[in-house]
Amino acid sequence: MSDQSDLAERFLALHRPGAPLLIPNPWDVGSAKLLASLGFEALATTSSGYAATLGRLDGAVTRDEALAHAAELVAATPLPVSADLENGFGDSPDAVAETVRLAREAGLAGCSIEDFSGDDDAPIYDRDRAAERVAAAVEAAHAGPVRLVLTARAENHIHGIDDLADTIARLQAYQAAGADVLYAPGSRRSRRSARS
Repeated sequence: MSDQSDLAERFLALHRPGAPLLIPNPWDVGSAKLLASLGFEALATTSSGYAATLGRLDGAVTRDEALAHAAELVAATPLPVSADLENGFGDSPDAVAETVRLAREAGLAGCSIEDFSGDDDAPIYDRDRAAERVAAAVEAAHAGPVRLVLTARAENHIHGIDDLADTIARLQAYQAAGADVLYAPGSRRSRRSARS
């Protein structure tokens, strides 16, 4: 079994019900080594953190730059690394699958794909389209000798769509599409005033 397969299996094993996985986001090789020295069991890249090191906003890094950065972090420590691959750097399922295939070549143990489109008029992909994209990512992640851990992200709540029912339905669709891990960042319990 290759080292990458071992790392991917270790990373998947860290996702246990009832035992939250604390996974920090290094933004460069130095922060990756520091976080590894503190005892974390895995690392995840940060799209916004890496973009900031280049003097850019989140979403302004190319696929090639993100994957080269991820490969540097993989080489920096013996820990499993999962990459934040934003929306897969493409709208089509084929583009997303190609990004995940390249993630495997970068030595990653896992990666995440989000349903944020980047389109101001329709910031979140239609649920069916988003599930197709996740299914393509899963197929690419699970093909070949190394089975990457695929995280599917439902981005509603961090993009101003406070619709918990839709977020749950999306997560269920991504689970049905074969995602290994489901993540909905930014959801909060609503607080209502006690006044009538």
